Amino acid sequence: MTGAVDNTVNTLDVTMAVVVGGLFTIGFHLMLQRSLMRIVLGFILLGHGTNMLLLVAGGTPGLPPVLEGRPVDPAEPADPLPQAMALTSIIITFGLTAFLMALAYRSWRLSGSDEVRDDVEDRRIDIALQRAGADEVTGPPGEPAGARPGDGPGPGPGGEGDGDAPDHRDDDTAPPDHRDDDDTAPGDHR
Repeated sequence: MTGAVDNTVNTLDVTMAVVVGGLFTIGFHLMLQRSLMRIVLGFILLGHGTNMLLLVAGGTPGLPPVLEGRPVDPAEPADPLPQAMALTSIIITFGLTAFLMALAYRSWRLSGSDEVRDDVEDRRIDIALQRAGADEVTGPPGEPAGARPGDGPGPGPGGEGDGDAPDHRDDDTAPPDHRDDDDTAPGDHR
């Protein structure tokens, strides 16, 4: 039988599968961290894992993608499409990495650290939803949920809002601004 395909798994295929799986595992783990640089490094590792996966999908290495006038045997040539997709993936990964690094640098310049903080407004909404669910279940009979002062979005005993988290707009307890650590005015470069 001519043109039989060998379906045995060689050591290179297993090694590449382990390497691709490791790159994806470490990349996803780093992307779930709170440090922006770890998120960028995780994205870079995911890009490298994708490139390796595309190149492994191209078939046995060393076979020519173009046969220069010889008769075409479907089992002989390598597929050029994964190589082209890997080159495109490299360019896209490079562009997105540069963009993410610029965002991380800008965030570090504005806040003084590269840690991703929780959004205060998301926390407020979550607490309000939890309170609304608890009020519906445990509220007094005959009184609709949100009818008591301080339960709704209107002003309550704590002032503006629902009093879930302190509002730093009206007092001097706002966190410090780390944008300009020196005493020079903007545009004043001595």
